[in-house]
Amino acid sequence: MDFSRDESLYNSLLLTLYLLTPLTLLPLQFLSAPYGKHLRPGWGPTIPAPLAWFLMESPTLWLTIFLFPLGQFRSHPLSLFAFSLYLLHYTHRTIIYPLRLFLSSKPTSPVPILIATFAFAFNLLNAYVQARSLSHYANYASTWPWPSWVWARIVIGTAIFVWGMKVNISSDRVLLRLKEEAKGGYKIPRGGWFELVSCPNYMGELAEWLGWTVVTWSPAALAFFLYTFANLGPRARANRRWYREKFGEEYPASRKAVVPFVY
Repeated sequence: MDFSRDESLYNSLLLTLYLLTPLTLLPLQFLSAPYGKHLRPGWGPTIPAPLAWFLMESPTLWLTIFLFPLGQFRSHPLSLFAFSLYLLHYTHRTIIYPLRLFLSSKPTSPVPILIATFAFAFNLLNAYVQARSLSHYANYASTWPWPSWVWARIVIGTAIFVWGMKVNISSDRVLLRLKEEAKGGYKIPRGGWFELVSCPNYMGELAEWLGWTVVTWSPAALAFFLYTFANLGPRARANRRWYREKFGEEYPASRKAVVPFVY
């Protein structure tokens, strides 16, 4: 690999990732991406949700696994540890979650091919940036034993990541179960973090990437976290508004969108 050209490409795509954050946040203040409960006509042909999730998330596995061994830090313990957390999330999101949708007794709303294509393109870009950052461009402690602040970062960040993934997965399970109980319709989620926010599944995913950012302590991870919030924050607000419009006063007004008591 020509690392001089690769570094230029990496820096350009990292900058692109940062620029995508406001470019995503601003439009989503006025419209919601047309999938799930927000699906509406006018966005072209669709494909089944399980297939869409598998295809559009797939670069996070195959591209990352291809690129990671090419980096100078491919054997560094912290690089490998952060890489394993990344793969843990995306193995679930790319394989297990779509399989759960496929096996559900009630079908999930299809996804417009256009939306799936946009998501695929983003994941292609982000997988490249994160894989190259993790294995080649990140700054890792070179002395052993590592300073205490490095260990503190690892412990705190991993705890946040694991908690977030647990909340994300358990909340998705609740939503799928409610859809089955409502025979393909919708019911108000109750209990747990649903009493505080409308979208604890999004809250959990945001926590995952916040924790991962603390572990890796890299500009690439921070860019990913900021973009994730720019994408999921407005989506959560749109979901909260949808619930309020559909269920009226029955839906608890005290619930925030994605951050308890704040947002």
